[in-house]
Amino acid sequence: MISLKNVTKKFGENKIAVNNISIDVKDGEIFGFLGPNGAGKSTTIKMITGILAPDSGDVLLNGIDIKKDPLKAKELFGYVSDDPNILLKLKGIQYLTFLAGVYGVPADVSRERIMSFAKKLEIDTVLGDRIESYSHGMRQKIMLIGALVHNPKLWILDEPMTGLDPKSAFLLKNMMREHADNGNTVLFSTHVLDVAEKVCDRVAIIDKGSILFCGSLSELKNNLNEDKSLEQLFLELTSED
Repeated sequence: MISLKNVTKKFGENKIAVNNISIDVKDGEIFGFLGPNGAGKSTTIKMITGILAPDSGDVLLNGIDIKKDPLKAKELFGYVSDDPNILLKLKGIQYLTFLAGVYGVPADVSRERIMSFAKKLEIDTVLGDRIESYSHGMRQKIMLIGALVHNPKLWILDEPMTGLDPKSAFLLKNMMREHADNGNTVLFSTHVLDVAEKVCDRVAIIDKGSILFCGSLSELKNNLNEDKSLEQLFLELTSED
């Protein structure tokens, strides 16, 4: 479970990036985090993962406060950022082996997991190449494998399907569903509202740092008393008009 309680983040004196938000992402669900560019999605995710510290409020991962016990909290999740251009001079296998070692995964177990994921995502033949030679989609796949190699209970994915080919995107959606159905937690942000509508159990819509809605799509439709697609409802909520 991921719990944010009255979390606020400011940049400078006047820029409020995230404004006193509270969200609970439950075990056993896929939770979509939606919002326009600059709405506060990535800032919120960076606070959940401990990259940024909130100015006020609390972030709890399975009951562990990430400010008070960051190492224990960070052992619980796998994180895919919205930028896959990380450690580009390393070979794919070096990057994945390094991450497995950071999380204390035994060498034989990490090799098996890495090859299993790499074959599923069809990049097993390029693990010996440097990441800088990969396409954007291949880099995204390497980041996914690195996030999941320690078998975390919490998946925190920031725009995870950007650059993925249709087959890999379909596979990732199935992996997310299976992970949640096994009692684990999946939080992901996306701009692809059609994906969110088909995959998510609940969503939160954020705009200008504030949560406009949190709940299921059926609850959103009932609240607005409109039988429209998530895309249409999203545009209505976040419209300047």
